[in-house]
Amino acid sequence: METIKVGIIGIGIIGKQHLEFYSKIPGAEVIAAADINGSELDRVAEKYNIAYKYTDFRKMLERDDLDAVDVCLHNNYHAPVTIEALQAGKHVYCEKPIAGSYLDGSDMLQMAQQYGKKLHIQLSNLYLRETKAAKVLIEEGKLGKIFHARSAGYRRRGRPFVDGFGTEFFTRKESAGGGALFDMGVYHISELLYLMDMPEVSTITGKIYQEMDMDPKRREISRFDTEEVATGYVRFKDGASLDILESWAIHLNEFDGSSIVGSKGGIRIRGVHNGKRTPLSYHTTMCDMDVDTVFPGDQSDYRWHQLRENTDAYDSSQHHWIAALQGRVNLLPTAQIALDTMLISEGIYLSDHLGREVTADEVRNLSKSSVVTV
Repeated sequence: METIKVGIIGIGIIGKQHLEFYSKIPGAEVIAAADINGSELDRVAEKYNIAYKYTDFRKMLERDDLDAVDVCLHNNYHAPVTIEALQAGKHVYCEKPIAGSYLDGSDMLQMAQQYGKKLHIQLSNLYLRETKAAKVLIEEGKLGKIFHARSAGYRRRGRPFVDGFGTEFFTRKESAGGGALFDMGVYHISELLYLMDMPEVSTITGKIYQEMDMDPKRREISRFDTEEVATGYVRFKDGASLDILESWAIHLNEFDGSSIVGSKGGIRIRGVHNGKRTPLSYHTTMCDMDVDTVFPGDQSDYRWHQLRENTDAYDSSQHHWIAALQGRVNLLPTAQIALDTMLISEGIYLSDHLGREVTADEVRNLSKSSVVTV
């Protein structure tokens, strides 16, 4: 297989996770890294045997031996850095969400098309066993006509920084753009849009909250001004609908997880029960009897890897990216899915601000750039 040479921009918590993935993928070689923290850059480069180090990412983009770059920065830095990388002739992998606003994400997608480069967004739920099994059930018609989905993401108390992990930059609009919706909701909403075959959004209603107590000192340091809970309701042009409940922190012990229902059957993609993730389940009626089936997935996943070509290309977002650059598979439309997800998320914020339902066109027209100059 062709070796794909990658440069990574940002070696914080997320950047290190990406490096771990790349280290286990045949045909992927991270040859360069950029970060403003020189001492941490030295340490990470030594651990992952990265040959070239830069405290200025623009210097790294001048290299002509890079096939692609991986952008692992805070949300409001995604668009400017991604666009510069595309202009430098590199394919770009970017962390989720696509950007800090719909306008910025749209600019990224347009630039990728203009420069003829691939743009891939980290939507890791698309590669989970449950999601792949759900996709098969839907494509085989086991759900019939899909008419509603539920997006649910749960943390009891898992707000970045104020609950003990991560940095304060995750909770500030100036760097992150949003809170629970941008951090977690992007995974669950994008997963459902993918499974529903990317229906076109018509209208959005939403409300966001920050109501739970937090450590006063951490609140002051973080300048926490994003949401910890978000709710929403989306109408699609094909008549289907989607409701959303995303929580960084809430006084409940568990959620039922995301689900999709259709005229012939329904699926619960994943839930939490007694602190453990539940497997994919399928629900239908046979011979006038209600039937509930659980799909553990391990055996089918093993069998597919043995019998089908390029199954490894869907083992993770990074696996898929490298396989697509090698020409083994077509890149999933993750940039468009991520942009549609941003449309919904920003629609929830706009609806909350205006106190009413908003149209997709209103969100597009009123979206403003949240780009941070680099």
